[in-house]
Amino acid sequence: MFGLGLPEMGIIAVVAILIFGPKKIPELGNALGKTLRSFKEGVGLGDDESALDEKEKEKEKEKEEEGPPKI
Repeated sequence: MFGLGLPEMGIIAVVAILIFGPKKIPELGNALGKTLRSFKEGVGLGDDESALDEKEKEKEKEKEEEGPPKI
């Protein structure tokens, strides 16, 4: 992975903990994961517009399966 070995990754982890603190690291990881996920979805939808149509059809099917709204 990018030519980084275990010692280099350890040094990067220690520096990140010193800069951000141990409580902030999970929040940063979560935000990074959400960003990457949305980026991948955006790239996938940009290439194939039919994927968007399929998602809309799935949503409509789910609404039909739920039946009439409960009062």
